Amino acid sequence: MSKTAFLAPSGTTLSGPMDSLAGLLREWLPRQRWFAGKDRPVTDLTLLSMTELFPGCLHLLIRTGHTPVPAPGGTAAPSGDCYQLLLGVRQHLSPRLGRALIGRADRGPLAGLTVFDALQDPRSAQLLLERLRHPGAAGPLRFEADASVSVPAGLVPRVLDAEQSNSSLVYGDAFILKLFRRIQPGVNPDLEVPRALAGQGCRRVPAPVAWFRTTHPQEATLGVLQPFLPEASDGWTLALQALASGDDFTAQSHELGRATAEVHLALAAAFPAGTQAENGRTGAAMTERLSSAAHCVPALQPFVPGLRTAFAALTTCDSGPPAQRIHGDLHLGQVLRAGREWFVIDFEGEPSRPLAERSSAHSPVRDIAGMLRSFDYAARQRRPWRPEWARRCREAYCAGYASLARWDPRKKHGLLRAYETDRAVYEVLYEARHRPDWVPVPMAAIERLAVRGA
Repeated sequence: MSKTAFLAPSGTTLSGPMDSLAGLLREWLPRQRWFAGKDRPVTDLTLLSMTELFPGCLHLLIRTGHTPVPAPGGTAAPSGDCYQLLLGVRQHLSPRLGRALIGRADRGPLAGLTVFDALQDPRSAQLLLERLRHPGAAGPLRFEADASVSVPAGLVPRVLDAEQSNSSLVYGDAFILKLFRRIQPGVNPDLEVPRALAGQGCRRVPAPVAWFRTTHPQEATLGVLQPFLPEASDGWTLALQALASGDDFTAQSHELGRATAEVHLALAAAFPAGTQAENGRTGAAMTERLSSAAHCVPALQPFVPGLRTAFAALTTCDSGPPAQRIHGDLHLGQVLRAGREWFVIDFEGEPSRPLAERSSAHSPVRDIAGMLRSFDYAARQRRPWRPEWARRCREAYCAGYASLARWDPRKKHGLLRAYETDRAVYEVLYEARHRPDWVPVPMAAIERLAVRGA
């Protein structure tokens, strides 16, 4: 396969290869866990950038176009996202890579070749690591690394099967590479924040050792390589194990609260903001998100009046701690416990929200509310539901946070209720789009919060 047969010069918008790929990707993309447009038909695909990383492996940035979804006001703005793909192209695919198959191109410059997800191919994954081990450029792609850290060659790769909005490769149980799927212009917080926290000496967050980005069509972060904690378990798994065995989880929750406060203090030092949160503007944004979610998920509509009261109360409640950089999507799945220590990972925030919003200052109460909702999520995985287990975890977590942060989340009643409500609304919309069977979990919180608001 010769790249000159179908690759245009670097920096040129390409269309020819899409003759081969468009039909295959229209069927394959909606089946991927990380694809955000499952509820909207893909109307068009535009190739923004394509680079041959090595023979038989293509790096693509594509933009998807979707059927516009009418907004509550009746208008419908065009919608679409930019995605990063690594595609393998071969004459024949090994049977062991059957699950990686995307399809066989029957037209265009790739006609007769088999296309597959290159991340599932150990050889491609190892060659990708070699790119990261040796900083340099490949077309518009830039590979960079922390020169003080040595990454060994020959580490055996495996794809991390955990459910997530990106894709991750683990190399020899020593490093983990996260490839961002939904790409937005700018520096991704999952690179920016851990690097800054490492500069603060914060050991709760694994520091990046290598990363890569693109300069075309716009500057954007594409992936980050960090140390992997092979003996660690995520907080969600540990919580479910405690529930299944009837064990208490309050000691772990207390330490997790302290770890969260430690990270928040380091974030405040690394990204000085110090501005007081504008509760009125925050409440208006929450109300707008509620209206949009209720338009998409009719089950929310009966509860809208009660939920709005939580947001309206922000204009009169205690303004709380100053706004600062936060995690942005904190829950039990975003923390790891290795030995007796908690670590915080995945600072990307909610991928569905604009990068500028995810990188701006917010009230730390938002992170706390996310974790409190996660305890409730865990408790509802068991029958019968154990609300007392969740309540004890919430109390212990807040107490642990207060012991280090010098302010107590439990005393910020109005703020905490508003942020929990906003989080529950987000959860309903997320579950409706990705895991419809889970919708009753956040809806139970919606019913409780709406009655409390009324």
